[in-house]
Amino acid sequence: IIKANFQGTYKLYSFKRQQSSVCRGNVYMAFDISLFLTGKSGPECKHCRADPDKECRFCSCYLCGGKQDAHMQLLCDECNMAYHIYCLNPPLSKIPEDEDWYCPSCKNDSNEVVKAGEKLKQSKKKAKMPSASTESQRDWGKGMACVGRTKECTIVPSNHYGPIPGVPVGTTWKFRVQVSEAGVHRPHVGGIHGRSNDGAYSLVLAGGFEDEVDRGDEFTYTGSGGRDLSGNKRIGEHSFDQTLTHMNRALALNCDAPLDDKNGAESKNWRAGKPVRVVRSSKGRRISKYAPEEGNRYDGIYKVVKYWPEIGKCGFLVWRYLLRRDDAEPAPWTSEGMERSKKLGLSLQYPEGYLEAMASKEKKDKVKKQTVKQEPTSQSNGNQKRTIDDAIGEPTNTPKAMRTGDGGKGEAFQLTQEQQWLIREDCMNQKLWDEVLASLKEGPVFCLFYSFELVYQPVTTECLHNVCKVRINCLALGCFLGSETPVTKFSQIYPGD
Repeated sequence: IIKANFQGTYKLYSFKRQQSSVCRGNVYMAFDISLFLTGKSGPECKHCRADPDKECRFCSCYLCGGKQDAHMQLLCDECNMAYHIYCLNPPLSKIPEDEDWYCPSCKNDSNEVVKAGEKLKQSKKKAKMPSASTESQRDWGKGMACVGRTKECTIVPSNHYGPIPGVPVGTTWKFRVQVSEAGVHRPHVGGIHGRSNDGAYSLVLAGGFEDEVDRGDEFTYTGSGGRDLSGNKRIGEHSFDQTLTHMNRALALNCDAPLDDKNGAESKNWRAGKPVRVVRSSKGRRISKYAPEEGNRYDGIYKVVKYWPEIGKCGFLVWRYLLRRDDAEPAPWTSEGMERSKKLGLSLQYPEGYLEAMASKEKKDKVKKQTVKQEPTSQSNGNQKRTIDDAIGEPTNTPKAMRTGDGGKGEAFQLTQEQQWLIREDCMNQKLWDEVLASLKEGPVFCLFYSFELVYQPVTTECLHNVCKVRINCLALGCFLGSETPVTKFSQIYPGD
């Protein structure tokens, strides 16, 4: 009788010793035993109940379920399942000498293993994506706020106050990611960069609020928050009050005054406050004349003079900040700053490979347009569509309609300026206008628009069409009313046409 550590008693009814090398190459004791429980616990295998004649994939070979040839079974070091060496694919002739062995389900593909000194390999899923075969590493102009940095500023730490060495005032970049790579303003999207327990290091003035005032040397800035950005939104409408927390608190700490999260504060000596690097974005052109026409420009060091809460135009409480310029370098919008930028050769900086990628893309688009565009033919086949501008640009003596009783000679018709303007403004029926104007050169054509409105004073004609009594639209179908021809009736309804 063998007693276990738990409640219950096992009965050993057979015992046999044999030599076998398995798994790790060690010789171990193999027992052909059946354990019967006389207490609370059950057999060792819950699936076959330790029946030696019953196949089981859980306590024997996982592939065939056979309990024979125990000395030829391997145990996986990951899942602890047993496998016959001859059941594997491909089968093994002997027990491996390696200390560790893994079954086919647990073994990693050797091609996916990154060895020391190698770069991370691209996954199979990403290798099938269209981006894996593109010439450019970035899709310039689409989603640039979400791209990763290709380099990082290591000249100064991320919590550095003041200007960045080597970046003069007036430096301009095409995208925000370049500003981040230069270390001037590290966040790709956020307007304020800072820490709530330390202060703000930089901010971007992009004209996000209409009630902000920018006078160049000083401006009012509105804090962050108060918008519902659920659903992966970049920006949303104001739906609740802003609080002096997170980045708002960080910017308030730059003011040389005690922190007051209820009423705000004003510095007595504003120059003693912590410096803030200010970047103006071209998006702010709608509210400020000091913003650059293109890209993002570094405008120097500013200090927080005061901050206060107020109700904005949005109807909710927002936190305002008054910042004033305190930089020895001249502002880039002044004559001195422009002359200095010219001497330094400062111009709009593009990412590496951007101009080449845009030129290649423009070239491909041009070739594609030339392929799609059809060459004009000398004789129209009646199916070729033309744009409104092309049709209107034709000579004004183009015949529009031909009378049946004048020997086939057409009556010249000219589109007035008012008619041309009305055709351009009717965007919803542009397709119909294209077809009508394309038929002006086709010779004797009788053309009339159908009425898609509710029929007023309906009249049923001989051709069983219900039309208005005043505007008999079935004339376009070639229907006759009594002895009068469609053209005669058309002349009575539309005199002068």
